[in-house]
Amino acid sequence: MTGTLAVIEPATEAVLEEIPRAGAAEVDAAVAAARAAYPGWRALAPGDRAEKLRALVAAMEAAHEELSVLESRNAGKPISSARGEIGMAIATIRYYAGAPERLLGDTIPVAGGQAFTFREPMGVVGLITPWNFPLAIACWKMGPALAAGNTVVLKPAELTPLTAVRFGALADEVLGGGIVNVVVGPGRVCGQRLVEHADVAKIAFTGSTEVGRSIAAAAAQTIKRVTLELGGKSPNIVFEDADVELAAASAPWAVFDNAGQDCCARSRIFVQERVLDAFMSRLETEVKAIRVGQPLDEQTEMGPLISADQLSTVSSFVPDGAPVAFRGSAPDGPGYWFPPTVLCPVAPDDRAVREEIFGPVAAVIPFKDEDEAIRLANDTIYGLSGSIWTRDGGRALRVARAVEAGNLSLNSNSSVRVTTPFGGFKQSGYGRELGPHALDAYTEVKTVFYAT
Repeated sequence: MTGTLAVIEPATEAVLEEIPRAGAAEVDAAVAAARAAYPGWRALAPGDRAEKLRALVAAMEAAHEELSVLESRNAGKPISSARGEIGMAIATIRYYAGAPERLLGDTIPVAGGQAFTFREPMGVVGLITPWNFPLAIACWKMGPALAAGNTVVLKPAELTPLTAVRFGALADEVLGGGIVNVVVGPGRVCGQRLVEHADVAKIAFTGSTEVGRSIAAAAAQTIKRVTLELGGKSPNIVFEDADVELAAASAPWAVFDNAGQDCCARSRIFVQERVLDAFMSRLETEVKAIRVGQPLDEQTEMGPLISADQLSTVSSFVPDGAPVAFRGSAPDGPGYWFPPTVLCPVAPDDRAVREEIFGPVAAVIPFKDEDEAIRLANDTIYGLSGSIWTRDGGRALRVARAVEAGNLSLNSNSSVRVTTPFGGFKQSGYGRELGPHALDAYTEVKTVFYAT
């Protein structure tokens, strides 16, 4: 080990726990353990692997509240949100527990015989996960990887490793040693070693576009398979024929949920000019009513930012003289607090419109017509998510097909479901997580020809 890691509680700035900090040697040991466990895990009959995963679900359910409190304190989440996210983590493993018996191939008639295809596991898979939804996103990757017969090495973010460490202990108890391995250490050491390791067949990464570029480049050296879920700057488009009251009441939670630390955050709010005043009036009421406070308080709706560095970054988007239309409130320190903030008017080329803020700041931009809304929505390097609000069914489908993003909602702000694919266009990444499509990302297709 390379010393200890002090895990900070964002709401108090105090040390929550100290844990061993891994280095390259620990990554090598984890990969070796995963490689040793792989033949046995792969060889399990599909029904037996499914039963093992169902047992893991039961263990997670028994630890639901423990994991929720840990996630709430470590990541600064309202306890209600943490419970929902741990529930999603459990639901994800449950969903993929049925997958080992659904990994089907094809039979293809060919001249001189018969061809078959098989979905084969890859081997050892490296999972590198972010600090904003720690266990939920880990399970998005863990579920299909394990169901397909792979073993894994999970490197959680240094800021929020505690639920991953607890999950790893549960997996050891239920699945057996070496199948799930958790290493906590710096990305530039542990993450880089995973990406470069010759015995790691695939990397699944969620994080910033900048880091995603470096992972893709490094993985190319060994032709590693890679799934990247990266940054976003999602649009929230409100047309004049929409239910403007509902759109405005929903808009805060499309960007301020998890204190805005969400790659799907709809932080660019485009509103058709004729309904801008009505929209802003309702939005102001909703934003000022958001309860920002201690994560374990059942009434809290938004917690602190994750760290002092993140607070500094978010603050830089709202300098003195910024066009703040209105903002909510936030506690005084200690804690990394920032109030939900709405900017308007904002030019389309403003930094707050162009860059991913990853904090509770939204920019409102008016538009004239459908063509301008589409042009503004697509004027970004990102393409992860977004919402379209209109009562016109034809317009809803036209705009949904025209907006360059992997996940869109009509008259809603939801992006993620266990049963549907999730991923981005453009520099928001490639590959898909969740739903049946995720299994494809953790298997290789093998074709076998049988001469008759």
